[in-house]
Amino acid sequence: MEAPANKLPLLGGMNLNRLAGPVLILLILAMMILRLPPFLLDLLFTFNIAMSIIVLLVSLYTTQPLQFSAFPTVLLITTLLRLSLNVASTRQVLLEGHTGPDAAGKVVEAFGHFLVGGNYAVGIVVFIILIVINFVVITKGAGRIAEVSARFTLDAMPGKQMAIDADLNAGLIGEDEARKRRSVIAQEAEFFGAMDGASKFVRGDAVAGILIMVINVVGGLLVGMLQHDLDFAKAANNYTLLTIGDGLVAQIPALIISTAAGIVVSRVGTDEDMSQQLIGQLFQRTQVLQISGAVLGLLGLIPGMPHIPFLIMAAALGGLAYMQDQREKRALEAPPPPPEMPAAPAAPELQEVGWADVQPVDLVGLEVGYRLIPLVDRNQDGELLRRIRGIRKKIAQDMGFLVPAVHIRDNLELKPNQYRITLKGVDVGRGDAYTGMFLAINPGRVLGELQGTQTRDPAFGLPAVWIDANQREQAQTLGYTVVDASTVVATHLSNILNQHAAELLGREEVQALLDHVAKEVPKLVEETVPKLVPIGVVQKVLQSLLEDGVHIRDMRTVLETLADHYPRTQDNDELTNAVRAALGRAIIHQIFGDTDELELIALDPQLEQILMQAVQAKGGSGGGFEPGLAEALLQQAAQATEMREQAGQSAVLMVPGALRALLSRFVRRSVPQLRVVSHNEIPDTKNIRVVAVIGGRA
Repeated sequence: MEAPANKLPLLGGMNLNRLAGPVLILLILAMMILRLPPFLLDLLFTFNIAMSIIVLLVSLYTTQPLQFSAFPTVLLITTLLRLSLNVASTRQVLLEGHTGPDAAGKVVEAFGHFLVGGNYAVGIVVFIILIVINFVVITKGAGRIAEVSARFTLDAMPGKQMAIDADLNAGLIGEDEARKRRSVIAQEAEFFGAMDGASKFVRGDAVAGILIMVINVVGGLLVGMLQHDLDFAKAANNYTLLTIGDGLVAQIPALIISTAAGIVVSRVGTDEDMSQQLIGQLFQRTQVLQISGAVLGLLGLIPGMPHIPFLIMAAALGGLAYMQDQREKRALEAPPPPPEMPAAPAAPELQEVGWADVQPVDLVGLEVGYRLIPLVDRNQDGELLRRIRGIRKKIAQDMGFLVPAVHIRDNLELKPNQYRITLKGVDVGRGDAYTGMFLAINPGRVLGELQGTQTRDPAFGLPAVWIDANQREQAQTLGYTVVDASTVVATHLSNILNQHAAELLGREEVQALLDHVAKEVPKLVEETVPKLVPIGVVQKVLQSLLEDGVHIRDMRTVLETLADHYPRTQDNDELTNAVRAALGRAIIHQIFGDTDELELIALDPQLEQILMQAVQAKGGSGGGFEPGLAEALLQQAAQATEMREQAGQSAVLMVPGALRALLSRFVRRSVPQLRVVSHNEIPDTKNIRVVAVIGGRA
């Protein structure tokens, strides 16, 4: 097996990447303690310069500050490296400075002799200027930017977190993307906070550079005059030039790294690096170049001014402006590329009608008018596509199975702003949506009216009005629930999928569900389906559960219950009741939550006895109710349900197990809000309080 490219095998498993940090720290400590020869000092000074250039180039080519998140640590390490080099070179200067200008190595000699011309007065001035530039200008500005950026980033964190939560709840992003975005926000706050603190390293380094220079000069004079019997002029010349060279060879890399720090924290996040931004924003405007060239030309014509430099620069800017202008003209005059002509189709051969001509029926379909196409167009970043993906994921998490994919197509037969939702090719819901507008839904308690197109919410039938974007804040102030067009369609689709979940669970979906469960409990699935219980029976029981709004996430309990009861009965209602009894705790928790007291609606004992006799007389199937009894039962059930909803509570009817399936199907169409549970589904740990009684009269 080959090692990754970024890891070099070393010492049986260790790699150079992990050794780089400890080796560098040990090297820094060694330079502070051990005496280093001049040649090694030359190598280390050269390494310091190379490191500073690398850091500067990396900062130039980053497009986002977090791409160089290690920069605060790099700033600390490079500062320690420079200071340790100063310590090592100071030791060498004081010990061997009397021997000549190369006492601390050739690099220090070059910086002290060639860069400042061997004049220590000039060297001192240049050194002080570099420290002032680094300390006062660059470091102070970069530190201030980092401080403000850290404060603004921390202040913006709650709003960014709320935006991520809103996108997650709306189904626009998944859990992984939300987790990634939260991590980026936290990293931004940590980065700018660290940069605010790391800028103090550079400021301290500048102060240390001044102190080290003074100590070296004074100490060198004392050592040269007292220990090596040098005269004042000779000692001042030797030790000052060495000190200046030592200071410059450290301060120039410090200046480069400070510049890199300023570049990193002052970047405005774009997809372009620094070079692309400079070229694209400074030299792309022809008018700016022309005016600048004209101003320089006028200055060059003034008597007493240096004519040649100004005129040369004016001509350069004018030429650059001319080239840019010609480039823009060619771009405008260039003919558009000819559209690719499709190849002429060959004459089709006459073929017999086959099965390929039979179009399969989509389980779930969404058809849109032509004005709603941008909502579902991938090329236009259709927001509805992300919402549908989020809806399927939410249903999978809530119900316990994977909803089939939604087949989206445009339909010219629909009105431009109309959409239609189909189930197995049949229209089950339709509505209107207007891109760029918002639907203000009246939840029942609003403070005023809105101007717009009156309509109803297609998902729940609430009164609503389509409004322009500039009325959004007004509608929210008045108490309306305001949603955009994609949310309207997505909510309608989600409601229909939840209502018809049982119809979407076919044999294929059940088999896929069993295959998924088999990964965790392979023995249970192998011994139950299809050896003991046919897959069709499992499907019917699961569909019965979904029709009553019960999730099927606990497939282990479902399969174990079916394996226990199927040998004794093959009746679907009895099997469903057995499974519901096993899932009783989950069913009650799904309806009531964690409350210990259950407020339920019960049947009058006399009515309960009449219904039991009717069920037994029909052989357990129930058949139908006497018309007067059925009407009275539905009326009283609707009244009790309305009272519970007004009180803000769930409406749940408690009946014997033999009546549950019959009554559930009976009230489902007329009173869908009423849930029907049996006695044996209620856990023993819960207390029951009957808040209403349904009693019927023929």
